[in-house]
Amino acid sequence: MQAPSLRYLSGPDIERLALSDGEILAAVEDALEAQGRGQVVLEPRVHLVPRDSAQGHFNVLRAVVHTLGTAGVKVVGDFVGNYQRGLPSEMGLLALFDPETGMPRALLNATALTDMRTGAMTAIGAKYLARRGSRVLGHIGARGTAYWNVRLLDALFHFEEIRVHSRRVESREAFARRLETELGKRVRAVDSWEACVRGADIVVEASRLPAPEPLLQTAWIGAGALVIPYGTMSAVELTLTDLMDKIVVDDWGQCRKGLQFGALRAHVDQDRLTERTLHAELGQIVAGTRPGREHDDETILFWHRGLATSDIALGAALLAKAAAAGVGQELIF
Repeated sequence: MQAPSLRYLSGPDIERLALSDGEILAAVEDALEAQGRGQVVLEPRVHLVPRDSAQGHFNVLRAVVHTLGTAGVKVVGDFVGNYQRGLPSEMGLLALFDPETGMPRALLNATALTDMRTGAMTAIGAKYLARRGSRVLGHIGARGTAYWNVRLLDALFHFEEIRVHSRRVESREAFARRLETELGKRVRAVDSWEACVRGADIVVEASRLPAPEPLLQTAWIGAGALVIPYGTMSAVELTLTDLMDKIVVDDWGQCRKGLQFGALRAHVDQDRLTERTLHAELGQIVAGTRPGREHDDETILFWHRGLATSDIALGAALLAKAAAAGVGQELIF
């Protein structure tokens, strides 16, 4: 009997496979539809904090996507000071399994995968929740996921103006130049949160804060805007939810009371956002069981915490492409 094996995809392997924007978006959107139709098992993430949550922690995400016949577990570190060591702030591994037998199928470097699936979630949220004529993007933060946020959003909206801001001047300037090269259009690096956010049609807040701090002011948000905050530590005012006509999340199970971290953690803990006042999960909107944006003047907030189902969907897409191209290494189990 032949010994069972699993495929390992390294970072260079994943770079070589070069999933297109369309492939990334389709994989994540299909997983969202499966979630909206009850075809997944999705458990809230858990955290492992080695010393101090302000320095960093591990996230452990788990799910089964029945439409793909695949289960998965991802462990990803989120360490704020890694740039000082020349390392990405987020590095991870994704293990894929057969949900019928438990047999491991694959192990993937999940660093770039995490960035791509986060950007896809941001973009798909905007696809259903932003005004169709959105022309100005304001993006706070320049960490790994930020590039894919802007790239995939621009693929859908073809913005006339893109503004970016982050705390370190060198970081935001380098981010803007990279985007200009990749997108072939001007990207403005601005020197304040207000200059980035005020008047934007879509606002993405992906900051890296050591502790909650309300740096994004409610007064800067215009009527009809879409706001997407997903920082680990909240950067928004408590009054932000008062402004919203609709609030959408990726998964209420990861947003409810009793959990750690997240942009609206205080809002949930103080009952400013409850399951009753929540408009929908994004998967319900993608599946067509709940409406997305219905009017241009609706002001909407989309809070995503990151889904293991998205990791699995993107991992499965990479694995299928790798098998067809003969990319990766077979490991004896």
